[in-house]
Amino acid sequence: MPVDNPEVIQAGGLIDLQGRRESVTKATSEKATADGQKRDSIYDNLPTEDELEGPNALRRVAAPIPWAVYTVAFVELCERFSYYGTQVVYSNFVNHSLPLPAPFGPSGSNHNTGAGGGSDQGISGALGQGLQIANGINTFNTFWVYCVPLLGAYIADEHLGRYKTICVSIGIAILGHIVLVLSAIPPIITHQTTCFAVFMVGLIIMGLGTGGFKPNISPLVAEQIDVPVAYVKRLPTGERVIVDPIITQSRIYHYFYLFINIGALVGQIGMVYAEKYVGFWLSFLLPTLIFLTTPFIMWWGRKRYTQRPASGSVVSKAFRALFFGMKGRWSLNPWTMWKRTHNGSLWDAVKPSNIPVSQRPAWMTFDDAWVDEVRRGFAACAVFSWYPLYWLAYGQLTNNFTAQAGTMALHGVPNDIVNNLDPLALIILIPICDSFLYPGLRKMGIHFSAIKKIAVGFWTAAAAMVWAAVVQYYIYKKSPCGYQANSCYKDDGSVDPAPLNVWIQSGCYVLIALSEIFASITSLEYAYSKAPKNMRSLVQAIALFTNAISAAIAEALNPLSDDPLLIWNYGVFAVVAFIGGCIFLVQFWSLDKEEDALNLLPEGHVVVAKDEEQSSINQQTPPTTTNEKW
Repeated sequence: MPVDNPEVIQAGGLIDLQGRRESVTKATSEKATADGQKRDSIYDNLPTEDELEGPNALRRVAAPIPWAVYTVAFVELCERFSYYGTQVVYSNFVNHSLPLPAPFGPSGSNHNTGAGGGSDQGISGALGQGLQIANGINTFNTFWVYCVPLLGAYIADEHLGRYKTICVSIGIAILGHIVLVLSAIPPIITHQTTCFAVFMVGLIIMGLGTGGFKPNISPLVAEQIDVPVAYVKRLPTGERVIVDPIITQSRIYHYFYLFINIGALVGQIGMVYAEKYVGFWLSFLLPTLIFLTTPFIMWWGRKRYTQRPASGSVVSKAFRALFFGMKGRWSLNPWTMWKRTHNGSLWDAVKPSNIPVSQRPAWMTFDDAWVDEVRRGFAACAVFSWYPLYWLAYGQLTNNFTAQAGTMALHGVPNDIVNNLDPLALIILIPICDSFLYPGLRKMGIHFSAIKKIAVGFWTAAAAMVWAAVVQYYIYKKSPCGYQANSCYKDDGSVDPAPLNVWIQSGCYVLIALSEIFASITSLEYAYSKAPKNMRSLVQAIALFTNAISAAIAEALNPLSDDPLLIWNYGVFAVVAFIGGCIFLVQFWSLDKEEDALNLLPEGHVVVAKDEEQSSINQQTPPTTTNEKW
């Protein structure tokens, strides 16, 4: 890509960019050369403004997806099988007690394994802590699993790199799985205090591994295909099209999410039946065995996957750049501060080209393009700041929806099987959206951008909560125990349900699935496409961390998650999600108009701590050319 100034600015001097590039890529010089030629070809064919928009705009297509993408997605499938296959039974494990020993318990139940047996309303259980404690532990698990990604992302971006961090996290998660299995074996599950302690230890260890895995696997899958910017390509048919990185990433993440939900669906269906008819030990053991296949796949891919090395101290530089730009803009008056930070000059003040050499701090070892990337990354984080309101509604899927199913007529179906309608709906709807809905909208000239998708996702989640509130109203109306439907039992300990078919919950799950396609998948795409390349794990972790914020808010609202307040519970989340989506769309409408410009930003360059010794040497030799290609 031709540049006017091919030099990276360092305090006290200039660094030859070509020398910097060679020092970074010397370990993979042959691949770098091929990639460089490909990139030059791409940058020679950038689309014009008329080709991007307007009546003469070219059709946008995705780039071909290599097989490496599918192997990484299969690793995620196994991890989600293991995670959701165990998580789906947490609610029953904590909520309900061990079935009464024979002959007092329901037919087919097993006091030593927690199996609920073969009766229509037989529900498995272990700890007998009640709905509120079960909901609290599920919420804590969500909070923990989505806090740890910040640590996992920091380790990946700054020290180990994504691949090694994923491998270490897999080892930790396997250990957590083993502890969970131990908590459910007959000698331990029949001792409530010991079982509770071992279960919580397993939960924490597994969450540590899962949290390190999640922020790194999704950037790794998208990095297997390198389409840095939109470019024009002529198809064999002669048609000129735009190969769009956003559409490419969207396709990758849609099918990545499809793999996630195949794993979740198989894991959840299999494990709830294992829990009901055999016991919790089997529903914890089978996911462990499936997860044990992932180290072999990662070993196979160690020389086949595109791996971006750790970049050193780029995170600290990004925040230093932010605070440098904030000088003179702080104010106790929120309106004054908002005006000072939104007048368009904040990030220009950080660009090295606008700062005299004598006034540049020693840490300012980056170029103007990297500042633009960091600005885009912070804008993405601002977008994610609204996601806790969405996750509040989505969180009902694994907590209250399962308990709600247990208060209706199950007709022999485990109460925690119904929520598999969510991954099943996703498996059906994702290809429909990718192959028909989105291309159809593009042909109609409708630009269904990331910001618009996210807002629609909020509103769809709100609709799911309205559906759940209506179902809960009729449960209270029809239950033999009225507004105490969650503690309504027969003499043999089985549930005395409201005479409503459990499948009337279906609409909740289909609507939640649609909301995931619009909001959750788009968050993966947005985090990847808008983050600087050396901070992708961190921005992905920040997107995931919004789940933890949501879990903390949900913990405060936990008193609503019990009789007789469950209608209010769903109603509150419906209102929050709907209003949140409206405000979100208004706030980021202007950012939405910058979508193409943000995606066409060139890759910036930054010198990190490990390169500073080499940089100081380069400073002593002035560059011999002023017009080179990156």
